[in-house]
Amino acid sequence: MVRSVGSAALVLVDGATPPRAEPVLFDAMLEGWRRQQVSRRLGASIIDNRERVVRRFQAASGGWPWSWSPAQLETWIAAGGWAHSTVRSYQGAVALFLGYACDPRYGWVAECEQRVGDRPIQICHEDNTATHVADHEGRPDRRPLTRGELQAFFDAADDRVERLAAGRRKGWLTAFRDAALFKVIYGWGLRRSEAAKLEVADLAPNPAAPELGRLGVVHVRFGKAMRGSPPRRRAVATVMPWAADALD
Repeated sequence: MVRSVGSAALVLVDGATPPRAEPVLFDAMLEGWRRQQVSRRLGASIIDNRERVVRRFQAASGGWPWSWSPAQLETWIAAGGWAHSTVRSYQGAVALFLGYACDPRYGWVAECEQRVGDRPIQICHEDNTATHVADHEGRPDRRPLTRGELQAFFDAADDRVERLAAGRRKGWLTAFRDAALFKVIYGWGLRRSEAAKLEVADLAPNPAAPELGRLGVVHVRFGKAMRGSPPRRRAVATVMPWAADALD
């Protein structure tokens, strides 16, 4: 018989009964869930974060997945004081884990009934989970830097370079790199991971702005992936010549 990736029959291969079945069974379910997500080509950071959330909820509830209830989830969320986007992320991780655990294709319901005499249920539903209705879910008190604040930030980074260089202290080159990188991130609207993985070969001319030379376009090769797809590529044209000067 063909087994699904992450099924109980593949994860619990030894068939042995440990002294305490609950933590071992919980760890095995998480390991199976990890295999399922790896087979979907999800990134390690996503998988790790989801597992971390599920373990946090388990510790907060004091129980195991086969005894979790909607009330426990609601109590945990109500006491957290998290932002709307964080709540959605946490609820989503718990819902995905239980969706996997309750899927008959993986055999965990039968395994739980046999080993601990209970079975997991889906505790996340439309009446106790946050919805995604707005594009921006950040806290209202958070705002972008003003032009003056941004200029002060760049000036402080440049001043640090000059101070270290004038004092002939180690670290001025690193400070210079950081100051230039801050301007590149802002000038081209890059994510941190995108900027960290840039190489000189990713710079190219822009026929519409020949005066910028080879700094007219930045080819981003490690853009944010979507739903298990490989990193997305995109080309970002230079719209702030001063950022190109800083990079040059």
